Amino acid sequence: MNELKTAIIDIGSNTIRLVLYQYDKEEGLREIGNIKTVARLRTYLQPSGEMSDEGIQVLTETLLTFKAMLDDFEVTDVKAAATAAIRQATNRAKIITLMKEQTGIHIELLSEEEEAYYGFVAVAHSIGTKSAVTIDIGGGSTEITLFENKELQKSYSFPFGTVSLKQRFVKGEIMNSSEKKELIAFVKEQFKSLPWMQDIGLPIIAIGGSARNIAQIHQQKHAYPIASVHGYEMTKENLDELSMFLDNLSFNELKQLDGLSVDRADIIAPALEVFNVLMEVVDSKLFQITKKGLREGIIIQRILQTDKSAFDKYNVFEGNAKRLARQYGRTEKEVDYLTHLTDQLYRECCNLGYLQHHPKDMQLLAKAAKVFNIGEYIELSSASQHTFYLIANQSIDGLNHKERVKLALLASYKNKDYYQRFAAPFTEWMSREEYRKIRDFGALLKFVYALNVTKRKIVRTIKMLTKEDYVQLNIYVKHNAAAEKYQANRHKKHLERALKIPIKINFIEEGLNNYDN
Repeated sequence: MNELKTAIIDIGSNTIRLVLYQYDKEEGLREIGNIKTVARLRTYLQPSGEMSDEGIQVLTETLLTFKAMLDDFEVTDVKAAATAAIRQATNRAKIITLMKEQTGIHIELLSEEEEAYYGFVAVAHSIGTKSAVTIDIGGGSTEITLFENKELQKSYSFPFGTVSLKQRFVKGEIMNSSEKKELIAFVKEQFKSLPWMQDIGLPIIAIGGSARNIAQIHQQKHAYPIASVHGYEMTKENLDELSMFLDNLSFNELKQLDGLSVDRADIIAPALEVFNVLMEVVDSKLFQITKKGLREGIIIQRILQTDKSAFDKYNVFEGNAKRLARQYGRTEKEVDYLTHLTDQLYRECCNLGYLQHHPKDMQLLAKAAKVFNIGEYIELSSASQHTFYLIANQSIDGLNHKERVKLALLASYKNKDYYQRFAAPFTEWMSREEYRKIRDFGALLKFVYALNVTKRKIVRTIKMLTKEDYVQLNIYVKHNAAAEKYQANRHKKHLERALKIPIKINFIEEGLNNYDN
């Protein structure tokens, strides 16, 4: 599959959402539209188990509105997927038939296993974590999966969610302390019924709107310096602190809270306690958030059925890095070439003892080489600023936020002053050694980038020779390299500072006489 323009209608227990996607083999999967309606279908389930006529009418009107929007976007490839609210309704067959007759939209009712599986697929292809427990808490159900080395091991769907928990345990608009204790005891008993996730110590990866809102509240509360929640990480202590903070807010204060959607003001506390209990039962030290979930899982699985190479869950960042670079005007050949030159120079520096060889350092440099200076696509004179902002402030699959900031600092390196300015809000995120290493690696990447300033890929080989009081850098080229010679000499001072030794550059045009610089 090379191209696809499609829409997913996700009919959940709390919200009904229409999301439009565009997939291109070169550009990857992009979200191009997102419309949400807070329907709370779970509240229309009657004691008999049937969904009331009022609930069916809410669903009908929502789907008709979405159908009109699909016409506006000229999208005809549509998949409507329903989860717990419709699944738990005893008149679900009637509802699906009515929706087809009245709106023309066929609803596919997902089983509990399918809902859990699609969530896993989305996580595995968007988060770098190799093994984890995932949780997707909706309005009427909670899906848990366990995966190891990106392979699904176990899954389970609990018949409770934020809306149903509120209905069962909370009498007013928000929980009081006794209701909170009862809810926690109930959820803990439910989770402890699954022996395969007890005390396994793996990270928790949370899917869905409640998880995103919790991350947003935490970011707002701590004046977080970068954007997006995908890849955001919290600890059990962070969740406990947030729980105490929310306990002290009135319902009106919750509705005004930055980072929290108004429609989740009454259900955010139950969701947070579910996450807290899961962290305790799993004995997890890390709570990660993904913005990808059921909808993305459905589309990714569909694309993989026709093109198994479209996504690589074992190397999540690598594929996305090339797509990111291409988005800003860089070809795959250029990306591979810059990575190759970076690897050469790094190994030469290590061979002579100017840098200490480490596989993780090589991986970090290779990642940064793929996106170095992509901000020049916007404006050459301010490429460094644009590069840092673009990388630091957008979701990048396969990276957590600390990794993203390190990548942004490396890929945007211009000089020591700019580096200090960009790094200032993040000095607590890294040790002094990491701070210096990223700065020095940035200088190395800047020098490598200078060796391809004309985009001709004329440098074949880089060799370093130790002289008495300097390093001779032999650059073997296949054509005249006047522009590369100029840029390399301009930027060698950064490399000299990083390696702590003077450098003399010798460009060697193969087959001709050598000339010194």
